[in-house]
Amino acid sequence: MAATKDPRPCSIADALALVGEKYSLLVLREVCLGNGRFDQLVRNIGAPRDILAARLRRLVDVGILTKRAYSERPQRFEYRPTPAGLDLEPVLMALMAWGDRHLRAPDDRPMVIEHTCGNELVAVVTCRACGGAVHHEDLTAHPQAPGWTVKGPTAA
Repeated sequence: MAATKDPRPCSIADALALVGEKYSLLVLREVCLGNGRFDQLVRNIGAPRDILAARLRRLVDVGILTKRAYSERPQRFEYRPTPAGLDLEPVLMALMAWGDRHLRAPDDRPMVIEHTCGNELVAVVTCRACGGAVHHEDLTAHPQAPGWTVKGPTAA
C-alpha cells in the first residue's frame, strides 16, 4: 500500500516535528536538570557541536527553550525551559519510567527523580476527571479530524 500524501492529523506527529529530532529530548532533559550551558550540553549529551547548535536554535525558535546571555566576552548563552518546555517534563519522566522498566535491570537505573514529598517519583498517567491510572484497555479513541476514523480516512 502506498503512503498517503495526507497522513492522519495527529498531535503526536505535530509534537514530534518539534522535539522528535535526535538529541532534542536529551537537550530538554539536561536543561530541566539545570544544565543549560552549551559546554555542559555537549558533555552530557555527546552530540556533535554543530548538530547540538542546530537543535538549540530550533527549540528556541519554536518556544520550548529561552536563550539568555551569561557572558559578554566571550559571548556565551545558557538555555532554560519555557512553560511549554516544562510541560514536556512529564513526557521525559514517562520515557524514563518506560526505559527503566523495559530496558534495564531494576538495580541498573542511571537516575532516580525524587518528588517534593521525599519519595521516588514513578511516572503514571492518570485521568484528570477520576484520578484513576490509565491503561490501554480503558481507552476509546474518538477521531475529531473531518474525514477520519480510528481505522483511517473515510472513503472519498
